[in-house]
Formats: sequence, C-alpha cells, structure tokens
Amino acid sequence: MLSLSMIVRDEAGRIEAALASVAGFVDEMVVVDTGSDDDTAAIARGLGARVHQLDWPGDFAPARNHALDLVHGDWVLVLDADERLRPEAREPLRRLMAEPDALVITLLRRELGAAQAPYSSVSRLFRRHPALRWSRSYHSMIDDSALALLEREPRWRILHCPEPALLHDGYRTERLADGAKAARLRSAMEADLKQHPGDAYAISKLAGLEQREGRPDRAVALLNQGLLHCPAQAHAERFELLFQLAGLRAGSDPEGAAGLYDEALALPLDVRVCGAARFNLALLRQGQGRLEEARNEARAVLEAAPELDRAWIALGLIERQRGDLAAAIAAYREAIRLAPHQPEAHQNLASAQLLSGDIAAARQGFHDAIRLLRQQGRQQEADTLAQRAGQLVKLEA
Repeated sequence: MLSLSMIVRDEAGRIEAALASVAGFVDEMVVVDTGSDDDTAAIARGLGARVHQLDWPGDFAPARNHALDLVHGDWVLVLDADERLRPEAREPLRRLMAEPDALVITLLRRELGAAQAPYSSVSRLFRRHPALRWSRSYHSMIDDSALALLEREPRWRILHCPEPALLHDGYRTERLADGAKAARLRSAMEADLKQHPGDAYAISKLAGLEQREGRPDRAVALLNQGLLHCPAQAHAERFELLFQLAGLRAGSDPEGAAGLYDEALALPLDVRVCGAARFNLALLRQGQGRLEEARNEARAVLEAAPELDRAWIALGLIERQRGDLAAAIAAYREAIRLAPHQPEAHQNLASAQLLSGDIAAARQGFHDAIRLLRQQGRQQEADTLAQRAGQLVKLEA
C-alpha cells in the first residue's frame, strides 16, 4: 500500500493538480492543513483526500511528522502542493518499491522556471519505518534518520529513480523575489545553521540568498566555509557549493570557475543534476570564444536531458556564433517545440532566419516574441524589441 502525505496552507490554486497527478497511483491521500483561509481543504476532500487540521507548529519537520503519523501505507510519497508526479515515473517507481531491501528512493525533480539548476534530487519516497522521521527547521528531510538507520541496519538500501519523477513550480524567479518570503527564509536558514554549524546544505541556500540580495562577497565566504566542512560523501551538497562558487567566479576568473565546474561534474551524481554545471560551462566557454568546447558541452547536456529548452537555446546561440545558421535554426525550433511560450526562443529564431535571408519567417518570429512578451507583462521588453526589430524588417507587413 502506498500513501500520499502532504502538508498545505492556502493552496487552493495548486492542490488539485498535485492530487490529480497521483490519482490511481497512491492508495490513500492524507492532507494536513495548517490553517488555510481559502478552499484548500474542501478541494482536497472533493478529490478523495483525508484532510486533518493542525495549528502551524512553526517548523516544517513536526508538521511533516504529524502527517506521517496519519498514513497507513507500507510506502509513503511526500508531495508539496506546487509539485506533480510525472506519469512516466509510475512504473519505474513501482519496480523500485518492489525491491525487498529498498528503504528510500531518491527522486529527480524538474525545477520549472528555475534560473539555474533545472534538476534536483529529493528523498520523497520511502518505506514507512518507525525510525524514519523528518528533521531540520529550514529544509525538512528524512535523510538524517535514514543514514542513522543504515548504520544500525546495513541490510537496507537507498535506491535512485533515473526517470525524472516530479515537476516543481516553486523556484520561479518571480516567487523568489518576494521580500517577505526571503526574510522568512533567511531567518529559518540562520536558525538551522545555529543548530547545525557548518551544515553544507543550509550554507549553500543562505549563500544563494546573499547572492540574490546583492552581497556576492558574503556568498563567497559562506561557500568556502561550506566546502571546508562538507563531508566527502555528501556529494549533492558539495555539488551545490561548487556550482554556486563557480558561478560567482566566472566573471573575474573564468578558468578558476571552469575548474570548479569540472570538480562538480566529477561527483557521482545523476547526469541531469550535474547538467546545470555542464550547461554553465558551455556558456563560459562560449563567452571565451572557445566554441567547439562550448558546443560539445551543450550537446552533452542535451544528450542527458533533451527536454531542457534553455539548453537548446544555448546551443542555438553557439551554433550561430560558429556560423552554422541551419544548426542554430534547428536548435531554436526544438526549444520552441518544448516551450512554445518562451519569447527568447522566438526572438533568437527570428534573428537567425533574418541572417539566413528568410524575411517572412523572421517577421513572424519577431511578432511572436513581441506578443508573448506582452502577454507575460513584459511591456518594456516588448516595446524595445518592436523598435529594434522594426529597424530590420517591416513588422506591419
């Protein structure tokens, strides 16, 4: 028996998609509402979930443990309201859960709209075992209890599902820009670091916040501190620290940044998780004019994750810089097929088509890019593009 466990608050706009994504896969759905003022609870009940109420305890870990205590399944799948299970992952997950010594199955999560890393690995599917409990105030996880159990009972295994399992919509740039949310995150991260000094995960997330708030020197200091304390076997945490530090050094020390990306790529992690470092390395080599290396890195990303529209756009830029307009156009078209509402892909395609002499196609591409920018509320960008494109082609034709 497989149970869904979820904690929510004011998620009326998203919970239906999350619950619908597991319909027919899980045997029960347990939702703990921590004080919604909207129709979250009613929507969840209408979709067949058992809904329980809990006053917010001030920390995600006790809330998740309360939800965990309410499920009955042999296995537990944990989702947030801004996540969905991909249908392609159902059969691979069923096969992994059938392994008699499987304790935890780590899941690949696609970070929709993320400015940087498009994939992460999360421990969200696990056997219901009394020793597995959530911990940590900022980023609650079962990992600490799972590792402790493995030391006592080494017969268990942690397995990995190579098929991307989850879609996550919580790391879009506009959501991260919420000042109140950033303040809450900072408070939680700093509290976590007080409880776990030198914790690599908390340091990496706090460094990311420092960088977004315009304090790169503070971010660099934190990342270096994290690398000093990061255990050798903590591959995911080490990757995150190296990845962020490379990004901060890319402008002033490109070769040093490339070395950090190479170190991150050498870690034994899923190729999709590592793809973020390879993608940035491709852009770094492109900026240096080392186009063959850049193309090879971009192609390596797409070989592992052909679904990444941003990687196709990057390949298009590289191919255009190499002078291969046909290859650039093909790359941009693939990006548009994957993400038809991405205005940058339409704009880049139009520019390449203009250079190739296809004026009519270029005009249509600029029109599409301008329309999408306006639909997305990016009016100034749309006006600027209309002005620049209008100097190249007659947009009214």
